[in-house]
Amino acid sequence: MLTAIVDYESGNLHSAQKAFERVARETGAGEVAITSDPDTIRRADRVVLPGDGAYPACHRALFDHRGVFEAIEEAVISGGRPFLGICIGMQMMASRGLEYEVTPGFDWIGGEVVRIAPGDPHLKVPHMGWNDLVIETPHPVLDGIATGDHAYFVHSYHFRVADPAHRLAHCDYGEPVTAIVGRGTTIGTQFHPEKSQATGLRLIANFLAWAP
Repeated sequence: MLTAIVDYESGNLHSAQKAFERVARETGAGEVAITSDPDTIRRADRVVLPGDGAYPACHRALFDHRGVFEAIEEAVISGGRPFLGICIGMQMMASRGLEYEVTPGFDWIGGEVVRIAPGDPHLKVPHMGWNDLVIETPHPVLDGIATGDHAYFVHSYHFRVADPAHRLAHCDYGEPVTAIVGRGTTIGTQFHPEKSQATGLRLIANFLAWAP
C-alpha cells in the first residue's frame, strides 16, 4: 500500500512525513512517499495534501501545469482513493477562497474559505495553538476521537461549508470555526494532525486504515 503526501512546495513536509511514516510502520500500513510526480500520485492507494501559507499562492503552486492537480483528481475523484487535506490542503477542497482575492478551489465540497471573525475582540487572529474539538458527525477517521480532545491550529481563515452535513467537527474561537470536513472518500482537517500529539496520531492511523 502506498500513501502519497503531495509535495507542491507549500510548507515544510518534514513533520508530516515523520508522523505518517511512524504510524504506517506501527500499523503495517505500507509505504509513505513525499512526491510531486503525477504518476506516483495516480497509483497511490491514498493521497494526503498538506499546505501552509496563503490560499492564492497554494492554488498557483498546485495549478502550475505540472499535472499534479490532475493526478490528484484522477486518483481521488475518478479512482475513489481516500484523500486527506491538511490546513490549506483542506481549504483547497472548497468552491473558492477569499484570502486577498477570490480564488477558485477544487469544488469537491461546496463552500467558501473566509476570514475568522471572533465575536470577542480579545481573541487574536490568526487562531494559533491548542483548541478543543467539538465532534458533530461520527466518521471512521474520527474513531476514538471525542469532543474535548485537543488539536493544534495555526490559521486566519476557515472553511464555511454550504451544507452543514459536510462539517464533521468544529472548535470554538469566538464563533464556531470549522475543524474537520468530509464528503465521500475525502476528509480534511484545519488543524495539523502531525503536530496534535495523541489526537493527531489517532486520526492518521484511522485514515491509513480507512476503506470507504
